[in-house]
Amino acid sequence: VQLQASGGGLVQAGGSLRLSCAASGRAFSSLTMGWFRQAPGKEREFVAAITWNGPSTYYAYYADSVKGRFTISRDNAKNTVYLQMNSLKPEDTAVYYCAAKYYSSDYRSASEYGYWGQGTLVTVSS
Repeated sequence: VQLQASGGGLVQAGGSLRLSCAASGRAFSSLTMGWFRQAPGKEREFVAAITWNGPSTYYAYYADSVKGRFTISRDNAKNTVYLQMNSLKPEDTAVYYCAAKYYSSDYRSASEYGYWGQGTLVTVSS
């Protein structure tokens, strides 16, 4: 599985961005997909995941810091997962990474993901 993230950029506080992550390879529909971010000097942290729980069954999970502002979704026909980010805050500034794994367990743990995209920078100005 190869992942290509895009959509980052510079936005003012309160603005919105939509990140995309295109996947190559087969069986995208059965992958659990996650978004993580890493700010300068900080560890990589979980942002959101959409887990595969059986045919056409997916659940979305969010970090408390983004709940209500970010939405993760997927389009299996396009092999793409999205992260819609609204009401952005300066503390959302980070490099955002998409990741993929098989199985739905431990979706918050970066070490559980075997496939990673290259990252896309999101900068939120105050």
